[in-house]
Amino acid sequence: MKLVPLNDRVVVEREEAKQTTAGGIVLPDTAKDKPQQGIVLAVGEGRLAKDGKRRELQVKIGDKVLFTSYAGDEFKLPEGKKVLLMREDDILAVVG
Repeated sequence: MKLVPLNDRVVVEREEAKQTTAGGIVLPDTAKDKPQQGIVLAVGEGRLAKDGKRRELQVKIGDKVLFTSYAGDEFKLPEGKKVLLMREDDILAVVG
C-alpha cells in the first residue's frame, strides 16, 4: 500500500526506541520514551497559498527530521509498519 499525503502533510517513520539505558539496563516497553525524530517517507504537493499557487515543502523524502512530541497521527500500514502523518508545521528541524 502506498501512502500519498495531501497538501502540506508529511509521512514520517519514527526511529526505534532505545532498548537499554546507557548503564545497560534493559527497558520494558512501558518505560520507553517515543523518539521525536524519524525519516521522511513521503511528502504532499505543498500548501495552497491565497494567490492560488502551491508553496513547495521545505522537507523532502529521505530527510531525517525532529518533530514535536504530540506531532501527527500514527497509522499502521498493512505490512505492519507504523508511520506518522503530520503537517509540515509539526516538524521542528532537519538533522544534517
